[in-house]
Amino acid sequence: MTIAPETLAQLSRMEEARRQIQRQLELIDRQIIRRATPLVPQQRRRQSLQRGETSGARMVLERYRATLAALTAERQPEIDALSRKLARQDQAIAAHHERQQIALSRAA
Repeated sequence: MTIAPETLAQLSRMEEARRQIQRQLELIDRQIIRRATPLVPQQRRRQSLQRGETSGARMVLERYRATLAALTAERQPEIDALSRKLARQDQAIAAHHERQQIALSRAA
């Protein structure tokens, strides 16, 4: 027994919707990093004027991480909503695959 074309089309649409959500999450991640990255060179210039290179480098890293955390916190509701949607889509796709396996095994 073969899988009906409409079932394959539905699965294809579900998988494409999941890929779109994944791309949105990746885009948000890139946007956050892009906003935080310009701060690092500014800190390095200030650091070069001071002594204590290792402690300065550590301070730059800590500031970058703090900035990254703050920017992520701003977008957290959006990230959480997309993550929940992605999890629901994963469950729906898995259930769809399971139904197809059951249908194929009954037909055999």
